[in-house]
Amino acid sequence: MVTAIVLIKAKQGCIPELAEKLSREAGVAEVYSVAGDYDLVAIARVPEHDDLADLVAGRLQQHAGITATQTLIAFRAYSQKDLSAMWDIGFEEKVD
Repeated sequence: MVTAIVLIKAKQGCIPELAEKLSREAGVAEVYSVAGDYDLVAIARVPEHDDLADLVAGRLQQHAGITATQTLIAFRAYSQKDLSAMWDIGFEEKVD
């Protein structure tokens, strides 16, 4: 399995809709809106490196509103923690 982090710059005003569309692409595990130099971060998980090329260059970059991407390929994961639990911090459901 190949994991990559795709940093995405987008046109102003289209980020929520673009994030929703990107999240529906096969091979995209998650999409986050972020602050900083980039507008969105997509986590891609695909079986082979060729699949990553097809996903990023062939499909993701074709979405209207994307102005630039930078792809970081992960070599190895070092965390022994449940990463999904880390992202859920602060999203506890309130009970009245």
